[in-house]
Amino acid sequence: FLISFLKDSMLSFILRLLLNALAVLAIAYFVPGVSVRSFGVAIIAALVLGIVNALVRPLFLILSLPINILTLGLFTLVINALMFWLASKLVSGFEVRNFTAAFFGAIVFWLVSWITSGLLSERRSS
Repeated sequence: FLISFLKDSMLSFILRLLLNALAVLAIAYFVPGVSVRSFGVAIIAALVLGIVNALVRPLFLILSLPINILTLGLFTLVINALMFWLASKLVSGFEVRNFTAAFFGAIVFWLVSWITSGLLSERRSS
């Protein structure tokens, strides 16, 4: 049972990583101001985005709670853009030139991640 669970978890992680890397490449293609040097850089960028969103984003959300309440949650979009920009500063070969590019790139990345999570959780429950 444990081995089966670990295999499914690892497969799910790799699949999410690859799909998120493809999302980073698509963002670089469709969003002006975002560029990625190669697919390898896109994989690293997707991994760094996942780590940043798991570790740094919750802290920013807690610290910005008052403004998030005042804007009815819309400030979360700004935080997502900042996380996307931060990931670009940490990964060489992944560049976000301005806030607008980070904003729209973060929205597209969130959308792809959300769809991927939904599809993989349906696959696991089936």
